[in-house]
Amino acid sequence: MTERTPRQTRQKEAIRRVLRAQSEFVSAQELHTLLEQAGEPVGLATVYRQLAALAKSGSVDTIEHKGSQLYRLCAAQRRHHHHLVCESCGRTVEIDPPNEEWLRSLASAQGFTVASHTLEVYGLCSACQGLLA
Repeated sequence: MTERTPRQTRQKEAIRRVLRAQSEFVSAQELHTLLEQAGEPVGLATVYRQLAALAKSGSVDTIEHKGSQLYRLCAAQRRHHHHLVCESCGRTVEIDPPNEEWLRSLASAQGFTVASHTLEVYGLCSACQGLLA
């Protein structure tokens, strides 16, 4: 049996091109709007499908913010990483992953083995904290 290589389509390339131009996380709806503005006719269902495939392959980072799933293209040189996420403005900062031994020890103490992990820490960035003062 041969392994299938995912097809490259105009829609997939348009989605990747628009994601490459974004420095911040965007929702599927925001990405769809950006594609329309760029003159790229890609259906919203296709955007969702492609983002899910890109997330599964590890090509995009994904976080949840205010009930929405947000996406950002991963740079090829990035190592495994996690994020601090501002609950107010959505600003994200990449952080180093926690110590693997700590994770495995914690899981083991509860009778688990670690297959994979993700970590997002939610709070308020310094700018948003200043707005509350």
